[in-house]
Order: sequence, then C-alpha cells, then structure tokens
Amino acid sequence: MSPQDLSGVLIVDKTEGPTSHDVVKFARRVLGESRIGHTGTLDPMATGVLPLVVGRATRLAQFLTASDKTYEATIAFGRATDTYDASGTVTQTSDRRPSRDELVAAIARFQGTFEQTPPVYSAKNIDGERSYDLARRRKRKGEPAEVPEQQRPKAVIVTVKRLAVVDFGGETASLEMQVSAGFYVRSLVHDLGESLGCGAVLTALRRTRSGEFGLDRAVPLADVLQQPRESTIARFVPFRELLTDLPSVTLRSPLQLERLKNGVEMGPADLVAPLAELPAIARFMSPDGDLVALARPGKVPGNLHGWVVLLP
Repeated sequence: MSPQDLSGVLIVDKTEGPTSHDVVKFARRVLGESRIGHTGTLDPMATGVLPLVVGRATRLAQFLTASDKTYEATIAFGRATDTYDASGTVTQTSDRRPSRDELVAAIARFQGTFEQTPPVYSAKNIDGERSYDLARRRKRKGEPAEVPEQQRPKAVIVTVKRLAVVDFGGETASLEMQVSAGFYVRSLVHDLGESLGCGAVLTALRRTRSGEFGLDRAVPLADVLQQPRESTIARFVPFRELLTDLPSVTLRSPLQLERLKNGVEMGPADLVAPLAELPAIARFMSPDGDLVALARPGKVPGNLHGWVVLLP
C-alpha cells in the first residue's frame, strides 16, 4: 500500500455509546481519509465487530454488508419498551417470568427464514425519512404510542441459522445467534417477549462476527483513537484476504491488469488456470496474489469481465 493509497478493511471493536456513523467520523479524522464507510450498523448500545471499508475498499461494501452476523445478546423479562431495548419508554409490564424450557420452546419458533418487522426506532427509510426520526417527532408531540401503519417499517425476509440459550437466570437470559444481514436483534427480543406473554427487552448486545471478520482481528476503538496512525493502518485487512469464499482466478501478467482497467474481457488465455465452469462472481487476482477485481461472465462465452475493478 503506497502512502497515497490508503485502502483496505479496518475491523473495529466498537464500544457502547457511539453510533456506527460516529465511528466512521473518528476513523476519517484519525486516518485523514474521507472515503470510509461501515458494513452493517450497530446500535449505540451495541459493542463488537464493526468493519470499516477504507479507500478503494468502499467499492466492496455491498458484498461485505450482505454477510451473516453473529451476536451475543442479553435480555430481561417482564417489560416491553417503545425502542425494544432497556433505553426506551416502558409500554408494558408483567409479573410473569418464563421457565428455561418455555424460553427454549419459544426460540424454536424463530429459527429458519421468516418475515421480521424492524423496530419503529430504526434507521429504516419511510418516505424519505428515518423511522426513528418519525417516532421521535411523534413522541415530542405527545401523539399516541400506536404508530400509524404508513409510518411503520415494512417487514423484511430474514434468516436465523443458529439461535440458542447460553445462560438463563429467571429474570434474564443470554442468547447466541447467527443471522442474515438486515436482522434486528431488538425485534427478535420484543417478539420473544410477546410470544412468552411477559414482555422482554434487550439489555446488552455484542457482535462477535460479521461475515469473515471476527473479534480476533478487531482493533479496540480506544486504540484507533489513541495509537499512532501507522499502527492502525498496519491492522488493515488487505484486499487479498477479502471475500475468500468466492472462487478465484489469477491473471497471467501486468498486461492483463492494463487490459482489465480498460474494460477488456479476460479469456482463458489471460488466466493462469481457467475455471471449468464460470461462477456468477469470481475474484480476479493479480500475478502477485492481490485482489484486483470482482468478475462476472462476459458477453463472449467463456470470458470474464471486470465487474467491480479495484485497481487505482
């Protein structure tokens, strides 16, 4: 990476308090780079893995955002709030508490693929406004807590691949889950509370993995803010280690790199080892092993064209 080319993925271990956008602003200031985005929002109360795409890596944001996420969540029974977490206004209370067996039976109904309605206090867009802005405005005006249908986020299809109770204390429980992109843990907790007939709120949330990135590669936010800039840059995940679940093909020489930049399709003769069957998406690797583009089948049968080119 040249001094003028600050590109890669920085995995931040976010602390409780700042928003995901706050973390992006901090990174822009520390790194002196404006082209920075994140690949999956974490609520202010949530901690854990927040991948930041920097420089040319912003071109890969849509692919990294689409990955599964793994969370550890702590929930409390006996109340519900308008935000579905402990920070909101209480809308319902109950003296009832579920047993561990009841909780295990209830979470079994929230596994697989189903429709989930995002919280009213979420970043979902409704007619050009964030859902949480609409909700806060209604609250300031003293309007009824029941949100009109046209101001509610639309249900989305989500998938829960794993959901388990890891600890149960009667008043509280801890859950671990692997879910698809776009999943709202707060909605799961609220829906669980309704299913159990006692209400429930999210009290703590930690994201332990986002796609291929886990806590083992994460830099604490405090380190990003306090350590030398060069130390943070040294923790970037390089392009060659991104999207490794996709099939890869290697270009033969620098000549192919120039042709790729100019939009020329790559045929079998341009590749070190052509694929027997062309996938929907493949990684183009440079002769020295760096990821230089994502490719799709070209117009000419057997060819690949650079769909997302990462070359400077």
